[in-house]
Amino acid sequence: MNKIFSLIFLFCFSFVFSQSTLSVFRADNHKPIKGAKIYCNNQYITETDEKGVATFTTKCSKVDVEINGFIGDEVVVDKIMELELDRQNAKTHEIEGVVLSNESDPRALAIIDKVFRNFKDNSPNALDSYSYKSYEKMSYDVDEDSIREYRKFIDAREDSLSKLPNREFAQKDKKKKDSIEGEQMMSVIKDSKMFLWERAMQFLYSKKYGEKVNILDNRISGLKNPVYEMLALRSNRDKIPREILPENRSLYRYFLTDSIEIDGRENFVIRFRQVDYKVPVNRRKYNGYLYIDKETYAIKKIESNSKVRTDGSITSVWIPIQNKWFLKTENLKIKMGSSEFSTVKKKDNETAEEKKERLSKTKRFGNYAYMKADYFDFQTPVELKASQFSGYTMGVQNADGTLLDQYRTDSLTTREKQTYVKIDSLGKKYTLDSKVKVLTALLRGKFTVGLVDIDPLQTKYNRYEGFRLGAGFKMNERFNRYISPDVYLAYGFKDRGWKYGAGIDFRTTLERNSFFRIEYFHDVAASGRFSQNLWNMKMSINNTGMSIQNDKYYKYDGFRAGYEIDLSNSLTLNVSAKRQTEEAGFDYRFMNQSGQFTTFSSLATIKFSPNSKNIMTPSGKYTFDQNFPEVYFNYEQGYKTLGGDFNYSRLDVLYTHQFRTILGNTGTRVYGGYYLGEAPIWHAFEMGGLDSNKNTGILSNFNFTTYLGFATMTAGKYFNDKFAGYFITHRIPWYFKSFGKNTSSFDFIYKGVIGNMKNPEYHQFEFSPLDHLYQEVGLEYNNFLSSRFNLGFFYRVGHYANNNFKDNFAVQLKLKLLEF
Repeated sequence: MNKIFSLIFLFCFSFVFSQSTLSVFRADNHKPIKGAKIYCNNQYITETDEKGVATFTTKCSKVDVEINGFIGDEVVVDKIMELELDRQNAKTHEIEGVVLSNESDPRALAIIDKVFRNFKDNSPNALDSYSYKSYEKMSYDVDEDSIREYRKFIDAREDSLSKLPNREFAQKDKKKKDSIEGEQMMSVIKDSKMFLWERAMQFLYSKKYGEKVNILDNRISGLKNPVYEMLALRSNRDKIPREILPENRSLYRYFLTDSIEIDGRENFVIRFRQVDYKVPVNRRKYNGYLYIDKETYAIKKIESNSKVRTDGSITSVWIPIQNKWFLKTENLKIKMGSSEFSTVKKKDNETAEEKKERLSKTKRFGNYAYMKADYFDFQTPVELKASQFSGYTMGVQNADGTLLDQYRTDSLTTREKQTYVKIDSLGKKYTLDSKVKVLTALLRGKFTVGLVDIDPLQTKYNRYEGFRLGAGFKMNERFNRYISPDVYLAYGFKDRGWKYGAGIDFRTTLERNSFFRIEYFHDVAASGRFSQNLWNMKMSINNTGMSIQNDKYYKYDGFRAGYEIDLSNSLTLNVSAKRQTEEAGFDYRFMNQSGQFTTFSSLATIKFSPNSKNIMTPSGKYTFDQNFPEVYFNYEQGYKTLGGDFNYSRLDVLYTHQFRTILGNTGTRVYGGYYLGEAPIWHAFEMGGLDSNKNTGILSNFNFTTYLGFATMTAGKYFNDKFAGYFITHRIPWYFKSFGKNTSSFDFIYKGVIGNMKNPEYHQFEFSPLDHLYQEVGLEYNNFLSSRFNLGFFYRVGHYANNNFKDNFAVQLKLKLLEF
């Protein structure tokens, strides 16, 4: 143990007190600036020489650079740093006519292309194995440069308010409470940050066993319990930085400006800036810098700044180990609004002059999010065992903060220590754990109120029920960690029918997803639905449109019992048996029989997702990073026993994958189903039509996107007992800006499906087997007009196309959040 402490001490000492070299230049002509003074926490360190260079040691993570006649700036401390300063007088820029080119340097783009192509080979995951640790500190606070002024202001404000006689609030109770709580918080953050979060992690990787992330310790101010969904937040550690991605090229302009030697290796220096400003008046000439290793075309360092100095910056630094590049440090400062205090009360009908006077007497303090991450104790190759990779991708070894001292790469300041003391007391007083629980539940598509999780997805619309109003209620882990009962209730205003159900889960362990379930249900469903068992929330929401226009519904009532278990991080198994009565909700006869039918069946579902990343939480398994490929397989067997009327077999499979090539991003879905035996039509497969085939004016060709549906196909028309389908989407590698900050692009989409029905005469209602290939092509406009929606245009081609353009054409709207 003493050796470990010694190693950590030596690392911290070498990191904190290593020598740094800073070069300072003029932004307009890149000439060195002599006499630029460098400060650490307002304490003078040194200044630049005739070559604009200063060499120093400091324990600060950032230093300020100031000189008369120039706009001062700050820079993240590293071994080698560069900084350009703008002249202070804006008119000087206008006279000099400094207008930046709006075209990127082709040489810089060529280098960035190589960086992107080589990223995978330069990644640590190209090694056979490795391990390392990290320490991260994230906080939310008043601007560090304004803390002293903030304290003086709050002290004077409190003194002034305390002298008011019989001070009362004239607001309503809620406003009074908010005002009191606001003043308490203002007083607290004189000596404390508003938020502080520390975590220490261990990263293990083996080509044979995969990846494992262990949370060594964690602490969040104001919260007694860890927030597992936050523990899964990621950084640039294993991602291609956004400044390198091809889809973001239209957001920046890149310029190859220099080369520099760092640790004995030559580096290209590429400066970049946002595309939406041309003249650097009172602003930085460039947004940031890319340092690219000349030998490997790996990223050595990225510094990305806001246009306005006070809005923040992000810096990431990598180091080479075994000729692969590991992230070494990250440093972030982002402005998150401001706190405003007015000494003049707002009047109900204030004039323009009164408003101007009030605003002039308003005091503002910027609020910032800070993050600092250090990665250390790199080892490669390393001997790893299969047992070290058991369980989910991310595991929590400790989460109460008691071990953080072993991993901190710098000690807590007095202000940070006070954060745990003061914010923890406020967290207990205002039950922040409960409030955070509500927010994290939204990531799972539900709302939490005390002991109950509320599922709003029972409320929906379809042609059979019309508007369906309902909700589900499930007791969460605060009720009991092993037992969780649930109920749901819904009402359809068109069919005037109540739907309801109840169930209960019995967990067998808290270490992984493993539970028994029994349930009762009385509900309706669209005929021929493709199985959605074990689909995640986004996939399920994406596919809700599949049943909107299909009016071939059936009623069912019965019981189900089952068991679900994660056999590994990648493999999930669900088995169940059910007995239910079924009845058509439309004009239908099966083999000349109508009325109620009884089925008894078993179902086995397997999900294989080898690259997705999960963590176990008190609420159950949480997938924090869904990666492809994924496979879903369902096999249902009907029996003529326990009252069942039919022997039948039904299986379906879905394979989905995404991959990137030099030609762009490609996504694929291949799916199909096979049904054998004799059972009503709702046990067969409806082909995924979304079109109502009704003339409803301008909306007749419009529908919402679905995961497996066809925009131009008539809903409820085509049924098969066997089929195969595919969905291919390819992002055209052309990215552009229209409005706002989002980058837009186009996806080319091609869909097809074919099937057949062995005995269509068994089913007496109007339908058609889809015995020819049904094809649909489309073009999807991503981030339509810089919004968070994608707009798709689809056209039917091939055998089922007709001469009427309107019948072949459809428009779809998709929420960008639903992704692929």
